[in-house]
Parts: sequence; structure tokens; C-alpha cells
Amino acid sequence: MEIVGIDVGFGFTKAYNGKNSVIFKSLIGDATDIQFRSLLGEDSSTSNLHITLEDKSYFLGSYAELQSNIREFTLDQEKLIEDFVKILAIAAAGVCTDTSAPINVVSGLPVGYLKRDSKKFKEMIRGVHEITFHSSDAKDITKRVHIDKIHVIPQPIGSIFNLIFDENGKIKDRGLATQKLGVVDIGFKTTDFSIFDHLQYIERGSSTMDTGISKCFSVIANKLRQESNINIELYRMFKFIESGMIKIRGKEYNISNLKKRVYNHTASAIASDLNRLWENDWDIDSIILSGGGSVELSEYLGPNIDGNVVPIGKNFDARFNNVQGYCKFGRYKWGYSKYLSSTRDEQKTKDAQAGEKNTMAQPVNNGDETVAEKQTKGLSWLRRQS
Repeated sequence: MEIVGIDVGFGFTKAYNGKNSVIFKSLIGDATDIQFRSLLGEDSSTSNLHITLEDKSYFLGSYAELQSNIREFTLDQEKLIEDFVKILAIAAAGVCTDTSAPINVVSGLPVGYLKRDSKKFKEMIRGVHEITFHSSDAKDITKRVHIDKIHVIPQPIGSIFNLIFDENGKIKDRGLATQKLGVVDIGFKTTDFSIFDHLQYIERGSSTMDTGISKCFSVIANKLRQESNINIELYRMFKFIESGMIKIRGKEYNISNLKKRVYNHTASAIASDLNRLWENDWDIDSIILSGGGSVELSEYLGPNIDGNVVPIGKNFDARFNNVQGYCKFGRYKWGYSKYLSSTRDEQKTKDAQAGEKNTMAQPVNNGDETVAEKQTKGLSWLRRQS
């Protein structure tokens, strides 16, 4: 049974299966006929993402941004679940995995929407889906994505799982697992605050605030509109924010200083909410920053947060923190030994079809199976279906 972590965010959609990862903007556009295709430019699994799902054809991510006449993007949670989740999640799973066998999915929702939207989220993506990927060389590939079991958890806990579990779903840091941890997960639209004590979710100290990186983008975009009379869509702001420069109608605007002021103000607001929410949780051992927005705001957040803030690794894309944790937790939840067994069976089938001797599938040491079995009995609350 292959395990896939899927994270459909307002800014980006991510998926990870332990081997492959995919990320693209959560942007859906109409599919149009491209009269001429250049062989130059970006060439990746998501640069020309054109799919057909349920007899409807879409451009997704950067391809929609470049080529679609009608582009859909939302910051509304209900619309995201109803109109975006199925298309984006199935596409991400289809890019990430090649198996037609049933897969299990772990995903997350913001703390404030977990109870309300978990059931609907599962209904939207569970089942068998036929999806066709269209490529520029006209070689269409149709895949069968069969999502069997789905487990939905509070979004921020994925970052903790990413630190605690190894790639095989084994607990590698038991010390961290026994601490009281705070997570600040800064996404595109929302910021989630969550506390976990010995991996027990603490409702009292968990909340969702509508203070994501998109608010920073909105302030900067409004300022540019005042000066240039051009409305800039928020999903187009990423590359300009990163470079600190934007060219509008041939005129360059330096937004570096504006960005610093806006980021500092937003970080102060987030830190103020956090310090107020966790006022009585002075015994938190460590505070973990996560989410794509945390990289941008970390230097402004650190000095304003009361507590031991774990620094973010410089050579790591923090946008994958949660989704990698989802996958690792899935391997823990549905059994390490079962995962290995499934992998061995798939490899045996491939080797048999190729007429080769199976030299890759090695028997699992009985001792390892015993250890894995004991491990899966621990932290039983984590393994219950949500």
C-alpha cells in the first residue's frame, strides 16, 4: 500500500510519497489550444500541467498563469473544498505516484476548519479517478488514481511528524516526542497555532488566524496599484516579492523597503496573537516555525516571540514540512512492515515481468518486524481514524 501525503493550500498544492515530490500553485485555468510550442523554457513535471478529469480539461499552476484566459484562485475555505480540492489533489497524486493500486492518503486542514471540513474533504477525493495528463508532444497518459483510506489531521502537526519520524515511519526522536511543543504554521492565507504535549493535541492552545503571507502581498499590491493604476493578482506576486523588484508598463518599482516594513508589521501581529494565546503555556519546550510564510517572516518573528524558537534550516523548502510529515505519519499509522511488504511485492512483479532475477527484494529480518510491531502499538491515539 503506497502512502501519499497531500497538502492542498491556498497558495500551493504539494504531494509527497517518500520518493517523489510535487509542488505547483493552487491555480486552475481553462485549457486552450496552443498554436505554437517553444522547445525552450522550463521543463518539469508541473511546468506544462494540462489534465482532463471527469471529461473537463484544465491547465494548472504556472501553466494556467501563463496560458489560460480564465484563471481561478481563491482565499475562501469553503470554495477551496468544493471547487478546488478534487482537481488539485488528484492531479498532485497522479504526478507523484505511478501505481494504479489503491493508495492511502494523509492530509491536513487548518485547525479552525478541521472539524467542519474533514468529512467533506474525504468525500471529495476518495474513490477511483481517471485522470489524463496531456503533454506538449501529444503523448497523453491516462492514470487510474485509486484513493482508498484517508486520514485528516491538524495541519501543523505534520511539521512535528516530519521531525519525529524517519522516512520509514519509525520514531527517530523520542526525546522530541515527549516534549511540549508549539507550532506556528504560516501559510498563504492563514496562520495556525497549535500545541502538542507528548504528541497530545491541546485544543485550548490551538487556533487559526487569517494572517497569512497573502495579507502582506495584498498591502504591497495595493500600494503598487496606487502608484501604477494596475491591479496585480496575488498569485503573481511570488517572484516579484522574492526579487524585490517589479516592472509595470516598462517602469521598475523597488519594493524591498516596503516589503520589510510590511513583513515586520505582519510578524508583530502574529507574535502578538501567539503570545496572548499561549500566555499560560509558559512551559512549552520549543516553538517550531513552519509553512512557506515562515521563511519570509522568521527573521522578524524570532525577536518578538517569547520562548525557544527552533531555527529553520536554510537548505530546506519549508513548504514541504507538513506534507512530508503526513507521508511519514501514514507509514507509521498503516504499519511499517506492511509498507515494506507492499514494496517488496511490487518489486517482485516488476522483476518477473522483466524476466530478471529478483535481487532487490531482501527478506525483512524478523527482529525488525518485531520492533516495528511494538512501535505501531505506541501512541495509539494517533492511529485512530479521524
